[in-house]
Amino acid sequence: MFVLELTYTAPIEAVDAALEAHVAWLDEQYAAGFFLASGPKNPRDGGVILAVADDRARIEEITAGDPFVTAGVCAYRVTEFVATKTAPGLERYRRPLG
Repeated sequence: MFVLELTYTAPIEAVDAALEAHVAWLDEQYAAGFFLASGPKNPRDGGVILAVADDRARIEEITAGDPFVTAGVCAYRVTEFVATKTAPGLERYRRPLG
């Protein structure tokens, strides 16, 4: 499992100009089963995505295709973690430690 933290690197007007394409891209990742939750940070200086994939390389490939990235308006910080506890609807993503 991965926490993807987006940080805006351009003025909010430039971010908003790419927002429609970014939302369409998010919809594609949800449909493909990669994204579990997403939304803007408060204050609105970026966003957070909870994602799943087989490995970090796949996540980096996915994030490279984000229209925010291709427009040069955000940078990603990718944190991989092992979900040892989850809400009931996310049991299939649980992994034992070790």
